[in-house]
Amino acid sequence: MQLNEQQQAMLAGEQGVARQMGMRLVLDLAAAANATTLVPIQSAHLSGVSPLTGGLGLRLFLQKLAQDSQAQVSVPTTLNAAGCDVAQFELMRIAVPGFKEQSQEIVAAYTRLGVRPTQSCTPYEWDGVVVEGAAAWAESNAICFGNSYTGLLTNRESGLSALAAALTGYTPGYGLLDEANRHPNLAVVVTTPLEDPTDFSILGDWIGKQSKPTWQMPYGPIPAIKGLPPELNHEQKKALTAAAANYGCPLLYLDNSGPRPPAQFQDRLLFGEKELQARYEMLRPRTPPSLIVIGCPQASVGEIKAAAHYLQGKQVTAIPLWVFTSSQNKAIAEKLGLAEVIRQSGALLLENTCPEVVPYDPTWVKHILTNSMKAEHYITSGLNGIPTSVMPLADCVALAVGEREILAAGEEQRGEIGGKRKERQGTGEKLAKQGGDGERQLSAAAFTGSGLPSQADFTITGEAFVTDTPITFLGYVNRDSGVIEEAGHPANGQSMAGKIAIFPKGSGSTVAPYVLLELYYKGVAPLAMVNTALDQQTAPACSLEGIPYAYGFAREILQQFRSGDQVELQRQGDQVTIRHRSD
Repeated sequence: MQLNEQQQAMLAGEQGVARQMGMRLVLDLAAAANATTLVPIQSAHLSGVSPLTGGLGLRLFLQKLAQDSQAQVSVPTTLNAAGCDVAQFELMRIAVPGFKEQSQEIVAAYTRLGVRPTQSCTPYEWDGVVVEGAAAWAESNAICFGNSYTGLLTNRESGLSALAAALTGYTPGYGLLDEANRHPNLAVVVTTPLEDPTDFSILGDWIGKQSKPTWQMPYGPIPAIKGLPPELNHEQKKALTAAAANYGCPLLYLDNSGPRPPAQFQDRLLFGEKELQARYEMLRPRTPPSLIVIGCPQASVGEIKAAAHYLQGKQVTAIPLWVFTSSQNKAIAEKLGLAEVIRQSGALLLENTCPEVVPYDPTWVKHILTNSMKAEHYITSGLNGIPTSVMPLADCVALAVGEREILAAGEEQRGEIGGKRKERQGTGEKLAKQGGDGERQLSAAAFTGSGLPSQADFTITGEAFVTDTPITFLGYVNRDSGVIEEAGHPANGQSMAGKIAIFPKGSGSTVAPYVLLELYYKGVAPLAMVNTALDQQTAPACSLEGIPYAYGFAREILQQFRSGDQVELQRQGDQVTIRHRSD
């Protein structure tokens, strides 16, 4: 790749260590994606703000950047939701020692880099945020919304890769920045009327749950959805894209929203009344919740208006109700009198934070109710591990004010406790079990892939950890042990620590690199990472900290290697090979 003078200066360290690290990471990702150009970006959005999600890995990395006095972002950059509302911290009853101080430390560190401290997961709702042209956004719901409904072009960046792009002003020219890759690859036909935003949230999450190992979708599922109402309102669009992003969807098309590129469908899914009601039945509360949370992603003005409408003249006496929103939307709600209606009801209106990034106190929060599948997905994960139920907003408010009850038998209400995830599709269970059957013939073949340009030759030998199912690092990989903690995942209960991890790629939140960094800093990271496809979620951490990384292998390796096998991973030049050890 030919670099211009500015890019060469950054790579040489002439503009500081931070931009040098950023340019090295951008070039690593460019080479890994076979990109021949770097594209100037118009904006960036950074994920990894809460101490709950970014953790120790994020804090140590930001401290490293702070040592560079020249470290500054090069383009307008916004910041994701933080872990708490500092001004109402006591009302949130967070019991984690030092959490507020750590949250302030993280926001201050980003602000020193020139990042606009919006502390919002909905940058597309903010005044002054560019939602046109090439960008580097890292917040799964915002990526999907921006690509789907605005003129934004962004890949599904990780928190680290978006930060590198923000520092340098460039991102690799590949993937969803190329119109040729923005075609639908999954047909979804909806045969039942959907109206409430929670209906759309359930649909988005359901689509991701149908994932199959046979799907070849290097940039994630891009569904073309047929059968929805002619026009969706903002809240419906937001709910659909946020939940679809739970499983890596970066973009979707609605059948009646205008022209779209020619499709290359790999599968066809049908979603009808049976599927909708089955999900509501599975997700409805069986016992009274301890807390009700609304606003994941942060509540729009429309959602605040709806909450205020349901709360008007009523009192939250049965179950505490928290409404999460951005500071910008809260200011609008104040002017419209909506905030006062919510406060007078006894509900809590929070800003700068989001339900999925709060460390709830388990001494009193035993069961959460929400209207969002995005919230359900992450609150039930290892981030909090709290059983979470889902119902439409009106039902949530009715329970909060005591107009409805959850009886021991479950009552008749729509909307299962989500403490245990439904089993994921996949054929990897037999692959993830330790060892072999004693009779298996080990392949003598060497399988070939590629490595990151910034990494030198290496030879790594050790025990393999193998699964053919993507791994969601945030919330489903234990940061202290490297153990997969996701019920239904074929590798549930198994550890990657000190092993050569072989899997398709990462999925879920864009904060994944900070989880891997924390595993590395604590000495429980994999010895090396091997992916069949370039993993934008884990490759950045491997690039920055020198964890041996290889990608681009045929999916055949997921059948040829099993967890417990002794393998050798060797890099010579640009080529990386993996084989069974012969000794």
